[in-house]
Amino acid sequence: MRGRLFGSVRSRATLAATLVVAVALVAAGTAVLLSLRSNLVGQAGTEAEHTARAVATDIAIKRPDQPLSVDKDEPVQIVDENNNLLAASEDLERISGTGTDAVRPQPQTSPGGAGSGEDSDDDADDDSALEPGEISDHTTFTSGTATLDGESDDYRFAKVHVEVEGRGTLTVYAGAPLSAEQGAVRTALTVMLIGFPLLLGVVAAVTWLVTRRALRPVEGIRSEMAAITASEDLARRVPVPDTHDEVAHLALTTNETLAALQTSVERQRRFVADASHELRSPIASLRTQLEVGAAHPELLDLDGAVEDTVRLQGLAADLLLLARLDAGERPGETRFDLGALAREEAEGRAGVTVQAQVVEVAGSRGQVGRVLTNLLDNAQRHARSAVTVTVRREEKREEKGEGAWAVVAVADDGDGVAEADRERIFERFVRLDEARSRDDGGAGLGLAIARDVAVRHGGTLGVGRAPAGGALFELRLPQAQ
Repeated sequence: MRGRLFGSVRSRATLAATLVVAVALVAAGTAVLLSLRSNLVGQAGTEAEHTARAVATDIAIKRPDQPLSVDKDEPVQIVDENNNLLAASEDLERISGTGTDAVRPQPQTSPGGAGSGEDSDDDADDDSALEPGEISDHTTFTSGTATLDGESDDYRFAKVHVEVEGRGTLTVYAGAPLSAEQGAVRTALTVMLIGFPLLLGVVAAVTWLVTRRALRPVEGIRSEMAAITASEDLARRVPVPDTHDEVAHLALTTNETLAALQTSVERQRRFVADASHELRSPIASLRTQLEVGAAHPELLDLDGAVEDTVRLQGLAADLLLLARLDAGERPGETRFDLGALAREEAEGRAGVTVQAQVVEVAGSRGQVGRVLTNLLDNAQRHARSAVTVTVRREEKREEKGEGAWAVVAVADDGDGVAEADRERIFERFVRLDEARSRDDGGAGLGLAIARDVAVRHGGTLGVGRAPAGGALFELRLPQAQ
């Protein structure tokens, strides 16, 4: 059951949609958190820089004999060139991330002594150009912690240099709390951790319902196909949803396939029934004659037995050829002259005249010869006195997108074929004159075989009215390239 659940299209679509949305949410959430943190840290840095420059301005305007003091609620340090703490916020108890960890002023040593090296590189080069009372334009930012009045917090520190007459270059460290940034990031993360799963649940539920609704017609098609398979009733059809989408097209195609399959099966059943009926007559006649001959040799109709045997042999050959054609036997690619083949098939037939050009076609010479034989047999059977065979080329017509054709026209001067019967005569076991004897009229397979062979060779076979009033059969085959 579990494998069936996760093997369904609905489950895979839901899982895929949920995973895609989850990846997108994680990426978007990460970007939002990083952007939010960057903006808030930058804001804290701006506040810290503002405080540091305010303290630096206050120092710059003091007289050399006035003591340094810090009247700020934020953590502030003032250090000299040797990194000695000169002044700090009153409530500052602990600090890290600045030039010194000291929180109480220390005795000032002479300028130029050894220090921590904090100001020895780029900052020192920048400060060397400062005039007394001038504040450096350059600000350096660091992150650290500080404890004020018993409360510890993370801070963003700004570092600013100021040149003070009589005291040299002093450095001011001022911090701004990062609690707002941390709180905002924490709140946003909490919202995401709660909201994202809920959103993924909604996406999964919506995808499940949408795919369920979309695939409901597919289940109807599947169940109906299962019922058709079980009942073997090819007349049934699957339901076609009124959605005009791919599922509806699938249902229409399935019904077309069922219709074609039904037609094929019915055609096969009729073929088997008609073949059995046609075979029964000569077999029964032959058996009767042989039984009579066995009992009364003097009454044996040997000529009739031979005639029935020949007819039975021809019918069997026709049935075998139709079976091969139905099985999709390829006609081959042998090149031969259709005009010469027409003259060969018409040779020795009374009342048949041939006018043939040299036209090469490709395929099975034997099968095409069988088509010509059947057409000539049919024409002679219905003609009053004359049958005309014409073989000609028909060049390609570019405006109609047609290639070059080889055309064989077989015309007789008989009664012709009524327009309503011009397609029916190509069906198997069809005889328009039911009163005609089977011996005279054949089994009704000749024209069916002729059309099937023509189609297998990429051509057509049709019937119309001849100039003399009889039937005009026209076989069209592609010319050999």
